Amino acid sequence: MRIGVISDTHIPRAAKKIPRKVYELFSNVELIMHAGDITDRYALEQLRSIAPVIAVHGNRDSQELKLSLPEERIVELNGFRIGILHGHGDKGTTLDRLPGFLKGITLDCIVFGHSHIPFNSTINETLYFNPGSPTSKKRQPLYSVGILILEDRIKGKIECFDTGQDKPESK
Repeated sequence: MRIGVISDTHIPRAAKKIPRKVYELFSNVELIMHAGDITDRYALEQLRSIAPVIAVHGNRDSQELKLSLPEERIVELNGFRIGILHGHGDKGTTLDRLPGFLKGITLDCIVFGHSHIPFNSTINETLYFNPGSPTSKKRQPLYSVGILILEDRIKGKIECFDTGQDKPESK
């Protein structure tokens, strides 16, 4: 199973639409996970045109999204338990805050966002996976999304891209 992972789209502030490159990179995924800071429901509608979407809200999301989406969730897919959250908070880095979420739950993977910094590393047998942002790279050299591959084990891949413009192209 292939899962597209995205976070921090910040539609329409960072870009008017989901970048075309995301449609290409997610063309063969069965599911999309959005780790928050969607900002506007329109971004989810665009992603649903590619594959079903599971999402959580982030700190910059509209009140409508905060009321309709959980702050964190756990999904079980192909025998793997995956926690999804945005990762915002008051102290430390996003990665430092993650152990405070989903306490006491054994997970194979934690999908998170907030920092806009791609991260793909196994810590204590759990894959920590942040896809970065496809629309707001901040201090990163490229825009990015992620792919999770669920086979005999769970693997993550960060897909980086540059549109050659200040803001990503939109479909």
